[in-house]
Amino acid sequence: MTLKPFLLVLLALCVFLGCSSGLSKRPRNLGVTDGALAPCPQSPNCVSTRAEDEKHRVAPLSFSGSPADTMDRIVSLLMETPRVTLVTRTDHYLHAEVRSALFRFVDDVEVLIDEVEGTLHFRSASRSGYSDFGVNRKRIERLKKRLSSSLAD
Repeated sequence: MTLKPFLLVLLALCVFLGCSSGLSKRPRNLGVTDGALAPCPQSPNCVSTRAEDEKHRVAPLSFSGSPADTMDRIVSLLMETPRVTLVTRTDHYLHAEVRSALFRFVDDVEVLIDEVEGTLHFRSASRSGYSDFGVNRKRIERLKKRLSSSLAD
């Protein structure tokens, strides 16, 4: 009767996958408020250039040139990434959703261009769970590295 444990695991996986998509409603705190992206929650599954603690902090990136051209490059780089959906895009703000390959969990990636400071601000956060095993930090650091190379061209 080895089929029974297999079916139980399969059933549990289906329930889990169904729950993961149900838990991934878009947060209400996304976007720009008072010129800034939302702060990270206490959980370690978020990084932001506006965070003051090391657990959540990533450095902003300087840029020069037009915000629209810079945003075009950011969008182009993000769209090369698998499972990315562009949700909102203006000349100064971007929101994209990134789905994990296996369980289809959704992370929100935001970019804010501060034209006055010549700075790009980033925020990447998981919608569910507690830990993300550093996925959001790696995503933003990889994007910043690719963007730095792209802007230097």
